[in-house]
Amino acid sequence: MYYHDKQLQYPVRVEKPDPLFARQLQQAIGGVEGEIRVCMQYFFQAWGARGPTNKYRDLLLNTATEEIGHIEMLATAVALNLENAPLSAQEEGAADKVVGAVMGGEGSRQTIEGMLQRHVLSTGLAAFPGNAEGVPFDCSHIYASGNLAADMYCNVAAETTGRTLAVRLFNSTSDPGMRDMLHFMIARDTMHQQQWLAVIEEMGGAAALPIPNSFDQRQEHQRFSYFMMGTGRNGDPLPEGRFSSGPSIDGRGEFYAGHFEPLGEEPMLGAARPLSGAQAEQINPTGAKPT
Repeated sequence: MYYHDKQLQYPVRVEKPDPLFARQLQQAIGGVEGEIRVCMQYFFQAWGARGPTNKYRDLLLNTATEEIGHIEMLATAVALNLENAPLSAQEEGAADKVVGAVMGGEGSRQTIEGMLQRHVLSTGLAAFPGNAEGVPFDCSHIYASGNLAADMYCNVAAETTGRTLAVRLFNSTSDPGMRDMLHFMIARDTMHQQQWLAVIEEMGGAAALPIPNSFDQRQEHQRFSYFMMGTGRNGDPLPEGRFSSGPSIDGRGEFYAGHFEPLGEEPMLGAARPLSGAQAEQINPTGAKPT
């Protein structure tokens, strides 16, 4: 069960509305790096968590609920940045920079083509669950595997790309209110990176690798378990680093590197089926056309 407080999680102020920045903020709402993504990811990870993992389930639920508040803040920021946007090119003040932004012409910021037209045509100058190009959020990049360790690594990746986006948004605006909001959101991304890494450490860190650790490694082809496969040709040198020699991260093997030679054969598929719509030569390798 969830409860709502009418107050925002953190103040959202816009001193100078900017419809182009409103478009950029949509990426933080419904982009692949955005808040809807992490919110749904954490919820479904929590709802599917099995075993004696209540504290991790609770942590996921708390953080997912926090992310709802972030979506609310960003949606408010989008609406506030659209406050003075015109509803048509004929409105008084067509030479104004805001109008220019709508039309993508002179006077607009040239970092993007112009104001997102869905903000005028679909939402009445409000946010929507989509990215900066207007593409709806579709949940295709939400990861909830049922393996808590795997999910934690996915969460670290989600928070690192989210923080990268928040930093880019911070650098894209000079509005003091927007920068203040992003100060807060960047700090929360810092914490979320740390908390998921802390869960990984608490679950055993490197000792929990490989994931899933419930699979008996004796059943995998262990010759290749810690092999850095070089696929270059023409005498290309192998990349060298922590990953190519020395003990493996999980402490269960030794890294080694080498140029890999194919072990399989050239694939040879059977002839195409008569009703498949293929060419006659594909159906009958002799080239004879069916009568």
